[in-house]
Amino acid sequence: MSTVFPILLFGFVLGIKHATEPDHVIAVSTIASRTNKLSRSSLAGIFWGIGHTTTLSVIGMIMIGMEKQIPEKTAMWLELAVGVMIVALGIASFRSAYMNPIRKEMKINHLHAKSILIGIIHGLAGSAGMILLTLTTVDNRLQALLFILIFGVGTIVGMMFFTTILGLPFIWMKDKRIVYQSIVKIASMISILYGLYYMYHIGIGEGLLF
Repeated sequence: MSTVFPILLFGFVLGIKHATEPDHVIAVSTIASRTNKLSRSSLAGIFWGIGHTTTLSVIGMIMIGMEKQIPEKTAMWLELAVGVMIVALGIASFRSAYMNPIRKEMKINHLHAKSILIGIIHGLAGSAGMILLTLTTVDNRLQALLFILIFGVGTIVGMMFFTTILGLPFIWMKDKRIVYQSIVKIASMISILYGLYYMYHIGIGEGLLF
């Protein structure tokens, strides 16, 4: 156990760091902007982490059990899908800026489902890297499962923290309509521009489409 603990601690810290990656934070911020309670912003991060961890665990253990890697081309298509999702989330968030902050509040089930879906898509895109990291870190399949799960716990904790922080300005400004709309629009445009850049990087820069 003394040799496994440092590995699991390493996975937990990596999970927290993983949650801070720009595409993750930007995507979830579009949901945080559509909540009127800080607890719901926190839940957005928790459910994102649940979706992300579920995907990594299932895909990761299947591929590790088969002793296979996800083909590079497939991994790149999944990454491209993340870019498309970020653009779509940004557009939806931008449109929501014109709605009344009270009326536009997501229903709690919709919030949970959307957060989980975003987490699942991010998990699919990140599964190739997770499998490689796991294989180079652990010695057996049990350790692999524990590593992926503790990594997932780290992402949940990290994303819960960051969505809570991200939700603060939207909640503080919800009664100041002009300022609130400006903040939402800025966050939305960041999401759209980053998503377009992400798609260009994968599709053109990495040579997926040409």
